[in-house]
Amino acid sequence: MRISKNTGPLEPVAPKDNRPLEPLSYSVAEACRVSSLGRSNLYRFIREGRLEARKLGGRTLVPAAALRRLIEEAPAA
Repeated sequence: MRISKNTGPLEPVAPKDNRPLEPLSYSVAEACRVSSLGRSNLYRFIREGRLEARKLGGRTLVPAAALRRLIEEAPAA
């Protein structure tokens, strides 16, 4: 079994059709920015189980799909 040596930081590989890469998850601050929801509301949704979140290395990450689902399932105004 050969193990290749990493010679530098990993670079994201863009899809062949040049679509922008979509994030897998957001920090709480990023989730607030992209959703226009406040930090308190975001944490409340997490606490109530309405929004999935993961702890990784001391950071709270919100999967992009979970944030999208929360917004899509919200009642229409």
